[in-house]
Amino acid sequence: MLFEIRGFRFCSSARMLAALLFILLCVQPGHGQTCTEGFAYDRRARQCIDVDECRTLPDVCRGDMRCVNQNGGYLCIPRSLYNQPYRPAGPLPPEPAYPDSSVGFSDTFVPADPRSVEPSYPRVRSTAQCLLGYTAAEDGSCNDIDECETNSHHCNPTQVCINTLGGYTCSCTEGYWLIGGQCQDIDECRYGYCQQLCANVPGSYSCSCNPGFILNPDSRTCQDVDECEDEPCSHGCFNTYGSFMCNCDEGFELASDGTTCIDLDECSFSEFLCQHRCVNTPGSFSCICPPGYYVYEDGRSCEDSNECDTGNNTCTTAQVCFNFQGGYTCLDPLQCHPPYIEVSDNQCMCSAENPACRDKPFTILYRHMDLSSGRSVPADIFQMQATTRYPGAFYIFQIKSGNDGREFYMRQTSNVSATLVLSRPIKGPKEVVLDLEMVTVNNVINFRGSSIIRLTIFVSEHPF
Repeated sequence: MLFEIRGFRFCSSARMLAALLFILLCVQPGHGQTCTEGFAYDRRARQCIDVDECRTLPDVCRGDMRCVNQNGGYLCIPRSLYNQPYRPAGPLPPEPAYPDSSVGFSDTFVPADPRSVEPSYPRVRSTAQCLLGYTAAEDGSCNDIDECETNSHHCNPTQVCINTLGGYTCSCTEGYWLIGGQCQDIDECRYGYCQQLCANVPGSYSCSCNPGFILNPDSRTCQDVDECEDEPCSHGCFNTYGSFMCNCDEGFELASDGTTCIDLDECSFSEFLCQHRCVNTPGSFSCICPPGYYVYEDGRSCEDSNECDTGNNTCTTAQVCFNFQGGYTCLDPLQCHPPYIEVSDNQCMCSAENPACRDKPFTILYRHMDLSSGRSVPADIFQMQATTRYPGAFYIFQIKSGNDGREFYMRQTSNVSATLVLSRPIKGPKEVVLDLEMVTVNNVINFRGSSIIRLTIFVSEHPF
């Protein structure tokens, strides 16, 4: 007996019936094959192959998103994360397009975890009790075969097998993405995952910070360290972003180590800082003056101490205290030597009636003055004038004695007065005694006489 089934004729023998069942299962597989979502059955290869959704689906990614095909699916990724255009899959697997780290994305981009999809292993509709990927249990039910556990999967060594109902799928662990069927390490350091320093390691990365910063608990961002809390400076400390600066109190300067403060020697800056002598002190300086002076209110100048006014002198009650710059002297009572007689406490006179007074000055007037050492010249220092005027008389002023070094000269300022001028500086301490003579000439009565001012000049030791 013959049977005609779909254009084929077979004998009714058992041998031919078995052949018919083989043909239904093997010769026409395309009528009973199904693949998981994202895969399509290739009749030539006789297996399920990946569907490139980026090429087959219209507008699969919207807006500024770019489609990247994956094994069994696809990803929509912002275009700004890529620095090279996407190249569709061809004979060679597409190279990964890395995100541009300049855009400042801080969140980690890792390909999406594989979706829970239908098994990638092809299912065959048959008259068998369980589908492929399942095994019959003793109770007649079908149990899923864990291909990952039984190591019956075909994932390559770089991939991770994930069991699904009736099949399995191949994916990558965190820190890797699937490119050309291979799991390749993601270089997280290229995408700005770390705020400062980044070290890429297989499947992960490690962040660290520059000196002056510490890593925050998020293991990505860095926080400034306040170095001033550890008091690294000997004086003052100012915290800066990532570092610190030391400053010093007034009168100190920062040493070469940047943290220690050393005393500033203000006295070395200028010899004119103090009028007399400068003494350096920690953080400052002080001026001192020689004996006979005190430091003025400005802290730098020296002012004469008037020992005669303060009573800080050794003069007796019979003596007269005379103060000069930087000191004093005790003047004994005036003693006039004969033929002179005392007419006042500072003047001696020689009477005209006394024959011994002939050719001698009529009076000697004693005066005292002080002068600073090295005083600038020329300088008018003393004036002299006639106190009594006679009709027809004229006066001549001159230095009679004491000007051995020619430091002085007389300049007549009128017919009855003259000025003593210092023409050369005199260094002290020194005592100079000058006899300044005023000659009176009267041709009408044929008279010629003179008077003397005995001027004692105390030149100080210092120029102040």
